[in-house]
Amino acid sequence: MHLGSSHHEDFDFPIEKFEMMLKTNEILFFDASEFENIIAHYMDSGRLALAKKALKLALDQHPSATNLLLMKAEILSFEDKFDSAISLLQDLKALEPNNEEIYILIANVYSKQDLHNEAIKVLDEALKFADDLVEIHSIMGMEYLFLEDFDKAKNSYISCLENDENDYTALYNIIYCFDFLDQSEEAIIFLKSFLDNNPYCEVAWHQLGKLYFEAKNYSKALEAFDFAIISDDYFIGAYLEKGKVLERLHRYKEAIECYTLTLQIDDPTAFAYLRIGKCFLKLNQPENALKNYKKALHEDPLLDKVWLALTDFHIKIKDFKKALYYINKAINIDEENVLYWKHYAIINLELDNIQDSAFGLKKSLELGNYELDTWLNRIDLLINTQEFEEAFLTLKQAEDFFPNHPELDFRFAGVHFELGDFEMAKLHLDSALENNPEILSLLVDLFPSFDVNMKKKD
Repeated sequence: MHLGSSHHEDFDFPIEKFEMMLKTNEILFFDASEFENIIAHYMDSGRLALAKKALKLALDQHPSATNLLLMKAEILSFEDKFDSAISLLQDLKALEPNNEEIYILIANVYSKQDLHNEAIKVLDEALKFADDLVEIHSIMGMEYLFLEDFDKAKNSYISCLENDENDYTALYNIIYCFDFLDQSEEAIIFLKSFLDNNPYCEVAWHQLGKLYFEAKNYSKALEAFDFAIISDDYFIGAYLEKGKVLERLHRYKEAIECYTLTLQIDDPTAFAYLRIGKCFLKLNQPENALKNYKKALHEDPLLDKVWLALTDFHIKIKDFKKALYYINKAINIDEENVLYWKHYAIINLELDNIQDSAFGLKKSLELGNYELDTWLNRIDLLINTQEFEEAFLTLKQAEDFFPNHPELDFRFAGVHFELGDFEMAKLHLDSALENNPEILSLLVDLFPSFDVNMKKKD
């Protein structure tokens, strides 16, 4: 909080005058408000040394100016001199017990030290006389969020909204708290009640629509987004969400119309083109789909979901070389995405790039994709390339997630056999057959030599 900082750009002359004074060592007079803006200018631009120099001169000329002393406390806080800042602020509080800015700064200093309960106590005290209740409640809400007390944070933001029905930041934070508390029904009730008194609040309708969408109540969601658009027919977010609902209802032509409207209202977005492309694909119009995917790339070449859509498109038409090119683009943007590595593995398998496919599955596992199919596909690739030691280690890892699973047991049997441990091979084979007698044929398919040689060992 910089006092007067929001208008410091209007005070170029005092800043030039101050900097000229520094060059000439001539002491010039500034009134307190000019000093406030000079100090705020330097604080906003991160030039703390100049801010401190200006503050020293300011206090020399105006030693009892409250706003300048508040700025001194703020600078002390920036420098982590919390005790000095609090001491100064407490002195100011004794002189001006009804100055809410002092209480806000004390709360900020406490908050910087993670003393959130102390900050809340100070803010609660300020509520008794503050003119700007919205700011106090808003800061209190943030302090409660730091404490992960979402219920009290929600109540603080509700108080903000009660004092200013246009405080949309508070409205978003209320819904965030409801969501964290897993209270979607309560959130819907709250929004409906709010809309009874504010029927043209597009943000509330938009949030209500999203809640209905998450609850799969698509008719109610559609109704809410329509009301959001009636309240503000330039509200792009409502058109986009309405388009998503229409997709779920398989009304793809109407969805395309919604997304297209967003392109006309404002600058085109990659997301809108991507959704239009997916709708065209559902309508069995692949050329139009591809055209819109490419428009999406033109708008945002770093939107990895577009590269994934192009990958899926080319997998569908069995053009795996192009699919590999596109999935590599997606991976270059987000190499931590499990889905991309699974696609990479599948595509490389189709291209007979066995080592690359195995690497893709390994990356999927390293990134936390512990589905049984991922384990089995990697193990089978290692078996096919006769990397039995690595296959055994991977089986052991998979066993931690799927103990005594017949799909793992028969593979254990084959791998133990290939490694020459016939006793363990027999043990796992018996276990696998006990759970699924039909599994022997799968084992022979994966380990062609197993059947004959096992009989010899018997």
